Amino acid sequence: MTDSIRDQQAAPKIVDRSIFQAELDALRVREKAHTHEGDAIAAARRRLPMVAVDGAIPIVGKNGPVTLLDAFEDRPLLLAYYFMWRPGKSAAEQCEGCTWVTSHMHELSYLHSRDVTFAVFAQGPFEESFRYRNFMGWEMPWYAPPQSSLETLLVGRKVGMMHIVCYLRRGSQVFETYWTTRRGVEVMDNSFHLLDMTVYGRQEAWEDSPQGWPKEREGKQRMRVDGRPIAQWKRVKAGVSDDLGNGGR
Repeated sequence: MTDSIRDQQAAPKIVDRSIFQAELDALRVREKAHTHEGDAIAAARRRLPMVAVDGAIPIVGKNGPVTLLDAFEDRPLLLAYYFMWRPGKSAAEQCEGCTWVTSHMHELSYLHSRDVTFAVFAQGPFEESFRYRNFMGWEMPWYAPPQSSLETLLVGRKVGMMHIVCYLRRGSQVFETYWTTRRGVEVMDNSFHLLDMTVYGRQEAWEDSPQGWPKEREGKQRMRVDGRPIAQWKRVKAGVSDDLGNGGR
């Protein structure tokens, strides 16, 4: 988009500083209430009951077969992101949504400082998905539960859907304490939350924006550019191979 076209886009009305500040102050009251409600929800989340999970459930890691208990890496807490996978498909055809949120998970030391391990559980073959992890330049722990393990770990939920699942370890006992899916996984992302603070927001069709605000065009995929998940392009341009070893196109 050229600068001249951008300059013609709809924009808020222009007012003096006092009017701007007064309206911002009114909005700040709602923002603070939203923050306090979020704190109250988090407090309720910490008071949920938990359910036992078999810590011996087999999963596959970079050194071969391990167990769910091993994925804790000796920490008491585990955050597992269940990555959607399209077996036999090329890197360009893999899930743009999972690529989007996982691309934000580079610095894990703050989680580790609170005795929390973050790991990806790919819902597909380990070798394919681990190649994808390396193509993307990610360094987080990566596992692939076999199908039977996925059906046990995600019992009552849709296998193949993105999920965040939270676990607690007590010695050799493992418990599930919380899970979320769909827009719940946005907690891993900061880009969209920052976009929410800008005047044009995420520019998605579902957003409540004034008339004339830029929105995604029909058929445009918000997390893809030119047929690939957006975050892949910097890796391709750097010459990193996206061969997943599966014969995918």
